[in-house]
Amino acid sequence: MSLDPTEQGRLRLEIFADLERLVEARGGFATRDELVDFEIEGRRLGLIDRNRGIRNPHVFDSTLSVVTSPAGPYDDEVGTDGLLKYSFRSGDPIGGDNRKLRFAKETGTPIILFEKPMPNVYVPIFPAFVIDENFNDRYFLIATGEAEWRAHLSAHSTEVEKRYVSQIVNRRVHQPVFRARVMVAYARTCAICRLKHPELLDAAHIVGDSELDGVASVNNGLALCKIHHAAYDQNLVGISGDYLVHINGDLLMEIDGPMLKHGLQEMHGVSLSLPHREVDLPSQERLDARFETFRR
Repeated sequence: MSLDPTEQGRLRLEIFADLERLVEARGGFATRDELVDFEIEGRRLGLIDRNRGIRNPHVFDSTLSVVTSPAGPYDDEVGTDGLLKYSFRSGDPIGGDNRKLRFAKETGTPIILFEKPMPNVYVPIFPAFVIDENFNDRYFLIATGEAEWRAHLSAHSTEVEKRYVSQIVNRRVHQPVFRARVMVAYARTCAICRLKHPELLDAAHIVGDSELDGVASVNNGLALCKIHHAAYDQNLVGISGDYLVHINGDLLMEIDGPMLKHGLQEMHGVSLSLPHREVDLPSQERLDARFETFRR
């Protein structure tokens, strides 16, 4: 039996908040078991279904989540514009699971979009909104929050506004998946200091995502703790194409507390901790190009 609308809204927001804390602590993604066995307010309320790509708990009038995966079984994929064509469930296009997803569209209820870039890795993107449906081709159109904002920009919006929203959508849609892939490749460990607390790790770009070659691929990424990520971005730390860590010369000469000594200075000359799969290794060409900036 469904909860009353006010309680549904409150519970949905509580789920969003707890899910955000969960994936932050796990390195940007969650596993199947963590989502199936998800608990909220002392009760089990799974966020995904074990056997279907849509989750419609009985306590909600609208869909809670949908899952999309490049492995199928359906040909749905989040595009660069942040929009997903999500296929109707087979059978009755009016009833069943389709009914709750349609109700989410009619009421503007936010849902969770889980991307599954690899087995047992679920990356949540939320809030997402069902903004349209194509009854003939049997799909719903689902958008991230920023994508919906862009879709509803008036014809009078400036080009600067449109470019800004486009950049926000790209970061919101693709960066969580990039982070998850990098965290998996580096076993949720800082490549420099070997810290194993994913809540303190970032997926750092070798070539920045605002640059031409700054693609969101694992070989353009490094798992770094927040200290080493910030130091890398500020060129206080450099990494050469032979996977060696270099510390800025002036920083090596400074005398300060234990963080500087043990966290930075002692990392000079350390070899990176690398992914096991060759395909995930950081690009030596990109590292060398970035290292030239560090040396200047």
